[in-house]
Amino acid sequence: MDVQEKQDMLDEIYRRNLDTVYRVCWLYMKNKSDTEDAVSDTFVRLMRSDVSFESCEHEKAWLIAAARNICKDVLKSPKYRNEPLDENMLTGDTLTDETLITVKELPEKYRTAVYLYYYEGYSCGEIADMLGTVKSTVISRLARGRKILKKIIGGDIDETEKSVVTN
Repeated sequence: MDVQEKQDMLDEIYRRNLDTVYRVCWLYMKNKSDTEDAVSDTFVRLMRSDVSFESCEHEKAWLIAAARNICKDVLKSPKYRNEPLDENMLTGDTLTDETLITVKELPEKYRTAVYLYYYEGYSCGEIADMLGTVKSTVISRLARGRKILKKIIGGDIDETEKSVVTN
């Protein structure tokens, strides 16, 4: 594959997955500038890797895992942990999807499972594979995440939302 073909392929992957990667990073970073940095780092990691994808779903799963790992690394860094929280960072730049803003308030282990299940449409088994856990753990995290969201929102959850589809 020549340089131009590789560039075209990367451009296409970027166009297909930018929104998903941005939303995953937003859930962790909770502000626009850090989110944009994490998105950039995710695609730089892709450019530097020699990974070849079996399908678009494999490509998307790889990018989600890479974005998640990059965000977690940044959040563990001493600079980020010692930085005072600016209230404007949380309210100054928001996504238009109000529910997604609420999802970011969940603890990390629930937030990722809820996002991948409800926003990206992955099954519990697929999420388990991505997160390196078992399907029953994902089901539990979804149930607990919904319970926490119900408390945050203060609303009722429909009967259909009370049970996780265990596909």
